[in-house]
Amino acid sequence: MIRIRFSVLAICITLLLQASLAVAAPYKSWTQLTPVQQEALQPLSTQWDSLSTKLQKNLLHAAKRYPKLTPEQKQRFQNRLEKWSKLTPEQRMRAREKFSAFSKVPPERREQVKQMVRQQEEASKTAASGVPPVAPVR
Repeated sequence: MIRIRFSVLAICITLLLQASLAVAAPYKSWTQLTPVQQEALQPLSTQWDSLSTKLQKNLLHAAKRYPKLTPEQKQRFQNRLEKWSKLTPEQRMRAREKFSAFSKVPPERREQVKQMVRQQEEASKTAASGVPPVAPVR
């Protein structure tokens, strides 16, 4: 009777350890990604294996759409990934908070908020460079 309980306990512990190791391991290592996935996620190549499983899954989901994008859209996707990869964890948290707050803005006000943010970005660029921005041609 004691041997059976010990065996069951040993099996349970083994399964728990295996499950915890599986959670800690990356979803897919960089070398396991397809060439298309590697192309799409190139800005994250050095960080990929240290990303959380959840983030890897989300990024792989986004990478599925990559082959269907226009060259301009691909470049934009890559640029955004590169910028994101350079953010500190605190900056990423603030970006998520801003995104969450923006998603709560009513659709009819979103364009006003976007315009306000663009103006603030232009003003900060002007202050940093000392050269006023060129107005876009419409």
